[in-house]
Amino acid sequence: MLNENIKTIRKSKGLSQQELAVRLNVVRQTISKWEQGLSVPDSEMLLSISEVLETPVSTLLGEKVTSSEVDDLKAISAKLEVINLQLARRKTTGKRILYWFLILLCVAIAAIFAILFALESPYLGWDYSDPETAILGVAIHSFEWLFVKVAPIIFIGAVIGIFLTWKKE
Repeated sequence: MLNENIKTIRKSKGLSQQELAVRLNVVRQTISKWEQGLSVPDSEMLLSISEVLETPVSTLLGEKVTSSEVDDLKAISAKLEVINLQLARRKTTGKRILYWFLILLCVAIAAIFAILFALESPYLGWDYSDPETAILGVAIHSFEWLFVKVAPIIFIGAVIGIFLTWKKE
């Protein structure tokens, strides 16, 4: 019982036989003999072991100590699973938001094209001798020109984005 407890507690503390031997000022073979049950430490050494391993002597001498590594791994595994689920939800939500944003962008571009087509560039018939009308006409014409040049590229990119973010079930 003592031999198994020393070995289990030593390993749970992350110590090798050599490291424990150095801390107790004994040779590694002594630790090995204790853990194999071939010899037992005297009472003074038992106190030293309990101090180094930060474990009460009663625990060293008591019932078999079970390694908590399996429980720790299960707890870590459960936490990682929760984190993975949260990341997956976040990714899915982000993808869904992007999908609907791209659809909205396509609808907005189509609506603006329809409005520009329906208006048939009315500013072209304006009197540009008035400075206010001239500035407004140039601004609208610049917007229309830029929109007609850039919007198709954005529209095609948005449509491709919609297909790439489409949820396949």
